[in-house]
Amino acid sequence: MKHSVRFTTLLILISVTLFTTQLYAQTNYAPDKTYLVVKNDGARYIGNIISENAQEVIIKTENLGEIAIPKHEIKEIRELNENEVDRNGQIIEESKFASRYYLSSSAYPLRKGNNFIIWNLYGPDVQFGISDNISMGITTTWVGVPIFGSAKYSFLKDKNIGFSVGAMLGTGSWAAPEFGLAVPFGTVTFGQYERNLSLSVGHGFYYDDETDSDQATFFSVAGTTRISNRVSLVLDSFIFAELDNEVLGALIIPSVRLHSGPGKAFQFGFAGVAAEGELLPVPIPFLQWFRAF
Repeated sequence: MKHSVRFTTLLILISVTLFTTQLYAQTNYAPDKTYLVVKNDGARYIGNIISENAQEVIIKTENLGEIAIPKHEIKEIRELNENEVDRNGQIIEESKFASRYYLSSSAYPLRKGNNFIIWNLYGPDVQFGISDNISMGITTTWVGVPIFGSAKYSFLKDKNIGFSVGAMLGTGSWAAPEFGLAVPFGTVTFGQYERNLSLSVGHGFYYDDETDSDQATFFSVAGTTRISNRVSLVLDSFIFAELDNEVLGALIIPSVRLHSGPGKAFQFGFAGVAAEGELLPVPIPFLQWFRAF
């Protein structure tokens, strides 16, 4: 009798354990959503999860069809939003340069350690991710005249809205030490790292001697969209106005960024200058080489 009771109790415990395991091992995955499944060995699969049990997950991929993956081999499963997947169903990798347009940057932070240099036709531009909220940079020409330093503090309201405040300071360096520039600015960005729109405003103070100084306000509209793992479309623009709100002119720079690797990119575009009711093209291309370090 005692053996029968013990056997019955053991049977109940095993049944409860199996039921609990089955209950918590399964998750309801929407069949119309796209998921990323990462295995312990680093292999990744993208597609729709069509079924799951306590032993395995079956995912239907675009190229390989249905694949059954044992659960003990799975490191991570997460849902992908539409901005993370290209038209071919491949995941779009986040670029180290996603916070930068052409001359301006979004409100989103340059992540800590994501340092990079931009080789321009006129000279280098170096950016440093000091922390997840603070970035700093220095820009100059090949002869070191002028030299500009910048600092930006970023904070996110949520994953689709970011704000930043910062300042840029400049000097004429060795060739014109009497020249100086200070530009505090603020930016709000809507969207995500790889697909967004930014609105910026700043006010510049500059002088070249004790008797010649002036100031002006500028506005900027910029944006980017990552259309594939290798290609991004980028727009940068600046509108300049004096204190009496008279518009002095605008600079518009549409460009294309080609991503050749995790820490490499090349950007090319052309600019137009709008002034006095006319749009004049700049006759030289705007070229940039991005390198992370």
